Parts: sequence; C-alpha cells; structure tokens
Amino acid sequence: MEKGNGFEGGVTRSTTESMNVANFHGEDNESSIIRTLETFLRLIPIGLCVTALVIMLKNSEQNDYGSLSYTDLAGFRFLVHANGICAGYSLLSAVFVALPRPSTMPRAWTFFFFDQVLTYIILAAGAASTEVLYLADKGNTATTWSAACGSFGSFCHKGTASVAITFAAMFCYVMLSLISSYKLFSKYDAPMSNPVNAKGIDIVASHG
Repeated sequence: MEKGNGFEGGVTRSTTESMNVANFHGEDNESSIIRTLETFLRLIPIGLCVTALVIMLKNSEQNDYGSLSYTDLAGFRFLVHANGICAGYSLLSAVFVALPRPSTMPRAWTFFFFDQVLTYIILAAGAASTEVLYLADKGNTATTWSAACGSFGSFCHKGTASVAITFAAMFCYVMLSLISSYKLFSKYDAPMSNPVNAKGIDIVASHG
C-alpha cells in the first residue's frame, strides 16, 4: 500500500508539473505573439504619420485666384504637429516594446497612459482637419465662408489625402490602446484596501 501511495503521489506530482510547464509555455507564446503584433502596430504609424506630414507640408497652391497654403489654416497646422509627435512616439515606443524586458506595473501604466493620450491627439487633429476640408468644399454662408475647393482643387485633394492617412494611423493607435489596456488590466489588479468605519478603525469580519 505504501508503495502504491508513493507511486500515485509521484504520478500526481508529475502531472501537475507537466500542466504547469504547459501553462508557462502557453502564456509565453501568447505574450510573444502580442509583443510582435504590438511592435508592428507601433511601426506602421511611423510611415503613415510621416507621409501625412510631408503631404501637408507641401500642400500649397497659387493660381489666378490667389494663393493658399496649409499654414493659413489652424486645423492643418495642428495636423502637422500631431503627426510629427505621433511619429516620434511610435518610433520610441516600438524600440522599447521590441526589447524583451520583464513587464512591470509602472511600465504597463506608462504605455497605457501615452497610448491613450496619443490616440486622442491624432483623433482631434483628424477631426479638426476634416471640418476645415468640409468648409473649404461646401463653404458656410452664415459666416460668409466661401467654398475654396472649386478654385484650389489640388490643395483640397492633398489635404484630403493627408487627413485620410492620419485616420489610418489613428486606427493603429486605437488598436494599441486596446492592447495596452489588456496588458495592464489583465495582469495587474486594482489595489485592495480594508473597509474602515467612520472613525477610521478597521472593521474585522466575525465568523461564527
């Protein structure tokens, strides 16, 4: 009986160890896939943001009706600055993510915070530029804003292309925000505290 118990105990321990090893490798493979996907999602906006920035920087037109440049419109200037900031952050964050460093709570919170901030920045830039394009195409009689795209077609086409590419970069940042949120809240729980009464004395739950 004693030998049988020892054999069964050894089998149980061996099975448990095998399951732990399998779970470890499964989690390691999952984290590797997520890190690879996250790295690509951080690299892609670099090209998108730089492309949108360059198109807008060269966006100016001069003809018989006058001259028009992106610097004349605050929304387009904001788009240029936002794309420049996002391109720099994407490059910097991609380098840090690609390095196989152990995940810590401060690092997870840092990526979560900046991913959220950059997502809203690029979204605001795209929304502001879309409004400028709408006014340039349709005009606004209430404010005597005349339509300009009929006279500056090339300017509006370049502006539209830059805004569309900016929204493509924004989609990448939305995905990055979801990934950083998952990595933070799936691994780290909110800090727990003991309930206290009005006098600041810990309440001890009684059993029995």
